[in-house]
Amino acid sequence: MQAISANELKTRGIGAISEALEHEQEVGLSVRGQLRYVVMDLAEFHRLRECELDLALQSSRADLAEGRWRRESVDAHLSRLESLAAEPEAATE
Repeated sequence: MQAISANELKTRGIGAISEALEHEQEVGLSVRGQLRYVVMDLAEFHRLRECELDLALQSSRADLAEGRWRRESVDAHLSRLESLAAEPEAATE
């Protein structure tokens, strides 16, 4: 992955990113020599987002197939979440 320094970005602007993206799918932005950000084309971002959503759907379908689900009201769900959140506190005291 090609990296563009903050100084280069400051002097060349978005053109530096556009030029780098002609050769690679993503470009790193470095600040003080450390890679801090990654920039990509919007189409690539949408492709990756679609992959994340497909993975979440597969995981949900697997949970349904394995019986890892429950039917409950919103109030019961929130109450259960609150009790789960309170458990670590009780364990540390």
